[in-house]
Amino acid sequence: MGQTVGGALCPDGLPRAPAQSGHKAPPTAPNLDRKPGLHPRNPHAAGYDFSALIRRSPELAAFVHPNPVGRDTINFADPAAVLALNRALLRHHYGLEHWEIPPGYLCPPIPGRADYLHHVADLLAENRSDDLPRGPTVRILDLGVGANCIYPIIGVAAYDWNFVGSDIDPAALANAEQIVARNPALAGRVELRLQRDPGKIFAGVTSPGERFAACVCNPPFHASAAEADAGTRRKLRNLGLSLKRDPARNFGGHNRELWCEGGEAAFVRRMIAESATRPGLCRWFTTLVSKDEHVPGLHGAMRAAGATALRTIDLAHGQKRFRIMAWSFGTSPR
Repeated sequence: MGQTVGGALCPDGLPRAPAQSGHKAPPTAPNLDRKPGLHPRNPHAAGYDFSALIRRSPELAAFVHPNPVGRDTINFADPAAVLALNRALLRHHYGLEHWEIPPGYLCPPIPGRADYLHHVADLLAENRSDDLPRGPTVRILDLGVGANCIYPIIGVAAYDWNFVGSDIDPAALANAEQIVARNPALAGRVELRLQRDPGKIFAGVTSPGERFAACVCNPPFHASAAEADAGTRRKLRNLGLSLKRDPARNFGGHNRELWCEGGEAAFVRRMIAESATRPGLCRWFTTLVSKDEHVPGLHGAMRAAGATALRTIDLAHGQKRFRIMAWSFGTSPR
């Protein structure tokens, strides 16, 4: 799984690694569709090597078929197919043997989740001669860790980071705990905490004086269940598929994962306001934001909160466009 790279600590409290260390961008495999826009360290940037994935996870073979141009693919509107693909990706690229999620919970797109963490690593490498921070002294706070526990899985494997994951859903946390318990590589690397107040982001799941290198967050993007369903219908149309069942069953996603009152803009504004009361909690506060129109207002909220550094990192995975928004108050974890 992850590899700890020795070296002195930098002034920001993060371990210094040789600049050439880390995962190299994978070579382009023959007859694979490259994934445009993925980070060069992302092992999925060369596309899915279904032959290699099936060797590692034979049950995936039942879901693989040629697309109209003769290249292997799966039906991405079939939850069982997506689940089988995710298991294969986690085994092949991250060494994770046991991964289950309850019916109806979000089955995450692993290449996109990996991309987020690789960009966070780049943020943490700023002002460090581009050295990538590695090792368990780098602590990451995952806000809304979910039943899938995907960010800790990838972050431990790729960078050997330690994680604290919070969630408002006890059932989601119970499943994440099972994933951690069944995979020895995650033992002692992931702590899970229940957020008892859905109106709070950091309060109640972090302690006074606690410090993190960064937080990551997939906010509930939608403002209502109807809006979430409409988003799923758009996904199906983009795939050229018709909707034959409840939208939630196609791509997964529990209500608490997909929507909240006010949607992502309201959630991120609460996140910004709370971060201003604990500016030293994270060196970088970060979140995904799906809608372009929310960016100017959120930038304004960050400046009004006293943030001294702002970053917006555009991401493009196929037809999907979104961004990471990050802000800092100029403090470092101790």
